[in-house]
Amino acid sequence: MIAILTWTLVAVIATAIVWKGSGLLEHSSERLSAYYRLPDIVQGAIVVAVGSSFPELSTTVISTLLHGEFELGVAAIVGSALFNILVIPAVAGLASRQALTANRDLVYKEAQFYMIAVAVLTLTFSFAAIYHPVPDETGAIRGEMTRWLALMPVALYGLYLFVQYQDTLEHEADMDTRDIRPGREWARLALSLGVIVVGVEGLVQAAIHFGEIFATPSFLWGITVVAAGTSIPDAFVSIRAARQGRGVTSIANVLGSNTFDLLVCIPAGVLIAGTAVVNFSIAAPMMAALTGATVALFLMMRTGMVLTRPECVTLLAIYLGFLAWIGAETFGAVDWVPSLPPR
Repeated sequence: MIAILTWTLVAVIATAIVWKGSGLLEHSSERLSAYYRLPDIVQGAIVVAVGSSFPELSTTVISTLLHGEFELGVAAIVGSALFNILVIPAVAGLASRQALTANRDLVYKEAQFYMIAVAVLTLTFSFAAIYHPVPDETGAIRGEMTRWLALMPVALYGLYLFVQYQDTLEHEADMDTRDIRPGREWARLALSLGVIVVGVEGLVQAAIHFGEIFATPSFLWGITVVAAGTSIPDAFVSIRAARQGRGVTSIANVLGSNTFDLLVCIPAGVLIAGTAVVNFSIAAPMMAALTGATVALFLMMRTGMVLTRPECVTLLAIYLGFLAWIGAETFGAVDWVPSLPPR
């Protein structure tokens, strides 16, 4: 009981540290975006999104290099992506004084590019299982993800940056930036990254110890505790933007963060470590769930280009259903993912 309370406290404190560091990062990112005169959709989809996704990037690198838990990092990324897609737009829409609005650029460029990102990452995992199979006594399909395979999603993110860069060519900003000192903002950004790394290490340690205490795979805690903790920065960014009536920036931050998470954060651990083993038997159902959640958000945004309150409640219900399914799988109530070891 003492161990449970101790690591729960560690998780709470680590989440608070991540939140504090992400607040600094968000502030410096926004001011640098204004200084370099970036359009709102680029600011939301790249600068703020990448900044608020740094906790997820740290999770993958730390869990892979320091703890040899690549699956924990992948679980945290997928769980964070699901939290971002289902919970953040829903909470932002409910917190907003009006319906969360979208536009055609957001629906037909950001959302659809994100769907491509999900497909490419799934394909990368498939190639690992097909061309670099790893024997497994439990019957799970495993594959070794190499640096060359990890470069596939990274290359797609390069294309994403190119597409966004084209939007900046025709943009003209009229904001007064004379009070912004770029050197100070870059220094503040660097400090915030260090603070976030400390918080993420605490979350990863808590997930590993929860797995040991409850005799459950660390996957469960990665996709719930770590995912929710690292998604808090995205939540605050999107909610604040929604309350200010900037629905496009609010949703663009979510989609941009998820695109960065899938195409950069997951490959990052592999690129640094050299190789990592992927359990495709678990990854495939999780990516299927992520695809379904993405399609649900896409359809809701497309109907009238707004996210209504009933639709927000529906998104929250879908996320709660996902958590119930993962919990049932982990504790052996259902066996839809046979390779996920029950308690």
